[in-house]
Amino acid sequence: MKRLFVLLLLIGLAFTGQARAGVYNPRLFTLDNGMRVVVLPNHRAPVILHMVWYKVGAADEPDGVSGVAHVLEHLMFKGTPKHPDGAFSRILAQNGGQENAFTGYDYTGYYQIVASDRLGLVMELEADRMTNLVLSEQDFQTERAVVIEERNQRTENSPAARLSEQATRNLYPDGHPYGRPIIGWRGELENLTRDDVMAFYRAHYAPANAVLVVAGDVDADEVRRLAEIHYGPIVARAVPARRDLVDASPVAGGETVLRDARVTQPTWSEAALRPSFANGAPRETAALEVLAEVLGGGSTSRLYRALVIDRPLAVSAGAGYDGDARGEGKFTLYAAPRPGQTLDTVAEAVRAELARLKTDGLADGELDRVKKRMLADAVFARDAMKAGAWALGGILAAGHEVADIEDWPARIEAVTAADVLAALEGVLAEERRIITKLLPEGDGA
Repeated sequence: MKRLFVLLLLIGLAFTGQARAGVYNPRLFTLDNGMRVVVLPNHRAPVILHMVWYKVGAADEPDGVSGVAHVLEHLMFKGTPKHPDGAFSRILAQNGGQENAFTGYDYTGYYQIVASDRLGLVMELEADRMTNLVLSEQDFQTERAVVIEERNQRTENSPAARLSEQATRNLYPDGHPYGRPIIGWRGELENLTRDDVMAFYRAHYAPANAVLVVAGDVDADEVRRLAEIHYGPIVARAVPARRDLVDASPVAGGETVLRDARVTQPTWSEAALRPSFANGAPRETAALEVLAEVLGGGSTSRLYRALVIDRPLAVSAGAGYDGDARGEGKFTLYAAPRPGQTLDTVAEAVRAELARLKTDGLADGELDRVKKRMLADAVFARDAMKAGAWALGGILAAGHEVADIEDWPARIEAVTAADVLAALEGVLAEERRIITKLLPEGDGA
């Protein structure tokens, strides 16, 4: 009871008209060469998270060289004239740091977690490899083989991953970059060259195409001073314009079914393309977020209660909305049946619950409870060093603005029951959709 009181007090302080605080309240500035910097002080522990996000990902790859963004991510650890042969990782380890990197459709990122007094060190290392990457043919051949093996393990040998790859290809218009896998098509990976990788690196890895995020035990003025020392001298240069990813063309749609002897838990899903933050009205995208929470937000959501608890038909059920893409967003429904139940049974139950929501509307107090839960999550996210860095870095690297996050509480608060039902109508009416079924081999369900 005490925790609930504190929670409601926090929500009231953070999200009432009296104090319209944002979610993370970052410090922002831009270097003369165009590199944007985000600072999120959090003095709970003497450590920092240092991230460089590049505004380039798999969706920015030229046709025919899918996977080049991810291969380059691997090769960025090979070295520069100043720090050759993997010295970056050795130096970081010697200073007690951790590191990793990631590639998405709309961005590529690199990060380190170190003691706060090592901030200048990681800036120097990261700034060096932004422009001075040295890549031998042997390094390229070795790392390309590593990525191909990664594809073997994570995709070729995973029925669920193969199904997702096939369904994604069918969900987007022919030739759309979101329809190809981030890791790349195997045939194109095998034909990828060192020149392809270096051309991609030289075209896109530039300060004006990067976002630096520093979170943790830092002072914003000190971050600015160090950033100007290490990143500031990098010469500004132009980068290619990004492709428009909003495409209303027809899609293959239909069903994508995969049967495999290794499948032990059948699953069903249905995904529909819906507006994202990039091309949708703020009220509409906020309503889609609330709708996803109403239908699939944990054990109290409508789908979980209806399919897992009340009847029960499924071992899991839910919904989600991915709205931060540069192109169209995606609204997904899913369910996994209990033994003895079929995919068609759980699919019909999901659709019946959507029809019930459409006909009967939201229950008394349901919308308020859902919004308070969402807003509470935003309050507690402030305590985590990583949460704000990932959220703001991803938003900026995908071409959105800080306001898309900082104004989020107000947008969620403004959502009405009518907005939620309108969002549901849009999901139900959308023709650009795909159904997936994952089944054991020989299962005719």
